[in-house]
Formats: sequence, C-alpha cells, structure tokens
Amino acid sequence: MDDLLAARSQMALSLGFHIIFACIGMIMPFLMAISHYKYLKTGKEKYKTLSKAWSKGVAIFFVTGAVSGTMLSFELGLLWPEFMKHAGPIFGMPFSLEGTAFFIEAIALGFFLYGWNKFNPWFHWFTGVVVGISGLASGILVVSANAWMNSPAGFDFVNGEYINIDPIAAMFNDAWFTQALHMVLAAFVATCFAVGGIHAFMLIKGKNKEIHKSALKIALTIGAIAAILQPLSGDLSAKDVAQRQPAKLAAMEAHFHTEEKAPLIIGGIPDEDSQTVKYAIRIPGALSFLAHGDFNAEVTGLDQIPKDQHPPVLITHFAFQIMVACGTLLMIVGISWLFGEWRKKNYIYSNKYLWLLALMTPLGFIAVEAGWFVTELGRQPWILYGIMRTSEAVTPMPGIVYSFILYAAIYLSLTAIVTLLLIRQINSLDKDQDLSLPLNQ
Repeated sequence: MDDLLAARSQMALSLGFHIIFACIGMIMPFLMAISHYKYLKTGKEKYKTLSKAWSKGVAIFFVTGAVSGTMLSFELGLLWPEFMKHAGPIFGMPFSLEGTAFFIEAIALGFFLYGWNKFNPWFHWFTGVVVGISGLASGILVVSANAWMNSPAGFDFVNGEYINIDPIAAMFNDAWFTQALHMVLAAFVATCFAVGGIHAFMLIKGKNKEIHKSALKIALTIGAIAAILQPLSGDLSAKDVAQRQPAKLAAMEAHFHTEEKAPLIIGGIPDEDSQTVKYAIRIPGALSFLAHGDFNAEVTGLDQIPKDQHPPVLITHFAFQIMVACGTLLMIVGISWLFGEWRKKNYIYSNKYLWLLALMTPLGFIAVEAGWFVTELGRQPWILYGIMRTSEAVTPMPGIVYSFILYAAIYLSLTAIVTLLLIRQINSLDKDQDLSLPLNQ
C-alpha cells in the first residue's frame, strides 16, 4: 500500500465511522426533545422514561463523536499538510464556529442530563432543544467546509498563490446549501429509521409496548417526512453538480458520451475501457431532465473530460446506485407508515410490518456512507476541485500504513464500546415496570 492510498484509506475509514456518530448525535436530541415536550404536555410517565433513555443515548454519541471528530482534525494536518497550509486560512472560519457550536452543545447537554427536577420544566426542555440546534449547526458548518472543497471560493489563485482571501465567501460557497440540505435530511432519515427499527424489534419481543410504540411513532413519523423530502434535495444537488462538477455527474451516472436526450441509467456495470454500461435499464431523456430540467438538453460525458481527471467510475456509479436504491426503499416504507398512521391501519403494528421496519435499521446509514463515497470519489483526482490534486496534498512522511492500522484499531474499539453501551441502554427499558398494552390501542 503506497502512502497516498494509505492516507486516503485512513481518511475514508475515519469519516466512515465519524459520519454515523455525527448523524446520530445531530438528530437524536430532536427526538428526545419531542418526547420531552409530549411529557410536559400530557404528564404521561412513558414519555419521561423515553426522554431519559434517549438522552443517555445522546450522551453516548456526543462523547464518541467528540473523540472521533478530534481524531479527524489531527488527521487533516497529519495526512494533508500541503492542503491545510493553504486551505486553513481560507475555510478556518467554519471550523472555528463549529467549535463554538460544540461548546454550546456540551453545556446544554450537561444542563439537560442533570436538570431533571432542578430547573423550570420548560427551561429544562429548552436546553434539550439547544442541544439539537447546536449539534445541527455543527454538522452544517463541517459540511460547508467539505462543500468548499467541491466548489472553491473566497480567494484568487494566481501563480500558485492564494490571495484576496474572503472567509465568508468561502463558507457560503456555491455548494454549501445543497450539500448541507441533502446531508441534514439524510441524517434525519438514517437516524430516525434506525431508532424506529430498534424499537420495532423491541415491540416484536413484546415488552414495554407502550414505550416502544410511542418511540416508534415519533421516530418514524419524522423519518418518513424526511425520506419524502430527500429526493427533492437530491434533485437540487444533481442540478448543482451538473453545472459545477460535470465529471462527477458523469461518473455517478456512468455517462461516457456527451449527448442530447441523455438517458438515465439504472443499475448496470460500467466498463471504463470500452466506455459502455452492460445490463443497465435506460430511461431516454431522463438524465437530461434531471440535470438541466429539459429532456432535450445536452449532458456532458466523460469523453469531454481529460483522461487524467476522470473519477473512478465503477465505484462512484455503484455507490450512487446504492444510495438511490436505499433512499427510494425508505421513502416507500415511510409513505406506507404515514398512510397507516393517518388511516389508523393495524398493519403498521403487525409482526410482518414490524420485521420490515427492523430490517430497515441499517439502510439509512448504508445510504449515507454510499453518498459520501459519491461526494469524495466523484471529486477525484482533486482534493480542492480544479486547483489542487490529492496527490499534491499528501504528507511526505513515511509509514502512513502504520497510522492507518492504528486508527482502524481505535475506531473498531470505539464501535464495539458504543454497541455494547447501546445494547445495555436499550435492554434497560425492558427491565422497568412492564407497561405492555395491546398494539392496536
């Protein structure tokens, strides 16, 4: 394994783990706050029990996210010193503000965890809301930094020098809104369906049905709404990428040849040597419409991109297809849930449907991971799109492979610890007084 591959693999591993911790840490406080609100409005103990249980999960992921995020900040300087040398002064503002948001989140979480029966009830609830808002702000600020890598702004690049730096313009670059919107909705979908899937499984086990049913309603209702909105944000992202990064769109769609009325490719196996896609379903004109809002529009193919600037088509295309497939399935399930809730259908609490929800537990995070593969691999060979190649930014320090092994061991250990803590926390709900009720009540 050469140093560039080792460095990229280490970042992929770190981001792959951290993004799961970060998504859950961003979204779980909102679920906690909704449950707490219901407790304050109804006085029902089940909502208080649920709020406390979810708050412990928030604390677990807050700590884990802090550890993994700190490691990532060190890795940026360790693995990509040439990139950070130039990029740090330009997009340092989002990271500084993210640190402020993290600080506020930590204080608010402390107030919430230890404020039961000590604060005014509504102030106590408000601290939980602040945890969610500050966590969400942290995520958006980090995404804006990644968006800057896809859409460089806030400086002039003249004779190899970065001059006329404007951090505000860098933070609010052309890609930040669509990327942030898509990522936030993805985090809601992934987290809510995972939480809903876990509580569906607990309902199948048959204990504390009242608590788990309430948890299922909160999580899946929010997740279903986000899943329905997600394709709209995806459409905005696709149109934005078509304008700014035509090579990425071409790799996502395995679109080798520039043409009008470009077909949308579903599935298929791209062959980069022959520039063909085998076994694919093609919808004529659909890619032109999705990219430019016109069925007859021309879509740039990889034949218009220099060969040495092609992203890895096979992996990017497969990752994009996986993301879309998972998102579509979750949207369909979400619609079926909302319809069942609206019409008071008993099928949403049948064992078969609960098993379906349980099987959906990892699907949102698979989509999130696939989406990040598309974002990062689709930008290659650039670390800063159109300006700095990834190979130019990597550290000259030898032995990166050993760092990769060390970080892999740390993240695997973190994952094992978090999994054990969550299993213990989930099982603790069933050790309380059995509040079982028939599911159709």
